Amino acid sequence: MLDIKTMGPRNLAFVLSEQEGNGEISREVVTILSGAGKLDPGSVLGQVTASKKYILSPNAQVVGKEGAETASAILAYEVDATSADAEAVVIKRIAAVKKPMLIFDATVNDDTKKAAKLAQLAAVDIIAR
Repeated sequence: MLDIKTMGPRNLAFVLSEQEGNGEISREVVTILSGAGKLDPGSVLGQVTASKKYILSPNAQVVGKEGAETASAILAYEVDATSADAEAVVIKRIAAVKKPMLIFDATVNDDTKKAAKLAQLAAVDIIAR
């Protein structure tokens, strides 16, 4: 019997284009907050104001994670922040990305909420197509 496997999101597969410059213009190294779990490439992130660490960007403000409700980056490579903070590379600015390949927090569960996240990304020059 064949063993069928499904390939998950691949690193940087969501990127259509990014600003060159030895990977130093569009990309940035950030810290993913412990407890965020395993995150796949293409995850839409927001920054927690108090800690400056990133989590999946929720639809609305979450107590203790204020600020993260504003999407401001997209995870470039898979990361596991289940039990400890983890360093990660993100697309932070000046890029075009594939809209169908983006991964949203579970609370971003309809087209209106997704459109709001895409508008927030556009404000930092990340354009979804």
